[in-house]
Amino acid sequence: MAEGLTLYKLIVLYMLRKVNFPLSNTQITEFMIDREYTDYFHVQEAIHDLVDAKLITVDTIRNTSQYTATNDGEKTLEYFSNEISYPIKKEIDKYLRDNAFELRNESCMVADWELTEDGGCAVHCRVNEGRETIIALTINVATEQEAERVCEKWPEVAQEIYVDIMMKVL
Repeated sequence: MAEGLTLYKLIVLYMLRKVNFPLSNTQITEFMIDREYTDYFHVQEAIHDLVDAKLITVDTIRNTSQYTATNDGEKTLEYFSNEISYPIKKEIDKYLRDNAFELRNESCMVADWELTEDGGCAVHCRVNEGRETIIALTINVATEQEAERVCEKWPEVAQEIYVDIMMKVL
């Protein structure tokens, strides 16, 4: 079995391979810390090393980093997956299965905003299915506070908005 930092990196790669959507830094970190595999700083070091080695990619939305395994990351895991013990794999599989709905919702309905040239804000809202964007919507608002409110509210209303749009266009 792999030791220390190498094991933590393999666990992250294994988690990302087992889902068809990105996982956030918080989701990965909480899993590792809650099971007492390691501490916060070692998880962050492992994730940082994986990004530097281009084994995972990071997409930052607002203050949330979301990670996806690259092809090289998938190949690396295939080569070294036997370095993760069966009990750890089983624990990861159970966690992902038991929390799939919550993990997916956190990763699949995302919104971020940016200032526009006219002093307003453009809020970019997305619904992802797996690694594909199924709807992208930009909403222009007047203030940063409104932009923040749209970003906060988007996960609650995204599915309903998507269904409404599809009903009107189909």
